[in-house]
Amino acid sequence: MSGYSEDERLRLQQLRALRRRWLRDQELSEREPVLPRRQLGPVAAFWERFLQPGGLWRQQVFKAYQTGGFVLTRVLIPAWIILYCLKYHVMKTPHGVVMSNPRIFPGDRILETGEIIPPLKEEPGEHH
Repeated sequence: MSGYSEDERLRLQQLRALRRRWLRDQELSEREPVLPRRQLGPVAAFWERFLQPGGLWRQQVFKAYQTGGFVLTRVLIPAWIILYCLKYHVMKTPHGVVMSNPRIFPGDRILETGEIIPPLKEEPGEHH
């Protein structure tokens, strides 16, 4: 005996019809999905309103962002690079380097006052 019996064929036909109906039911209509209304917190509600296209605040923030980017890339960074090159490669004495005063020995004359530095007193208990 080859093939299915009448009962088996009827059962398979019914299963196929059920599967087709189930697949058709899985397609969403225009009214679906029905979702509950979103309840936004205060911060999320602010950003939802703030980021609406065409808002005045959004335009102002975008202008400030563009201006800040322009100033950073076209003014501050090049000025920093130029200052760095001048400070460390061009100037003879780099900025911030303090020149030390010349050494003063006993008997030397101070130029501003004309005073002569007296010799050091020798202490009798020294080993030198």
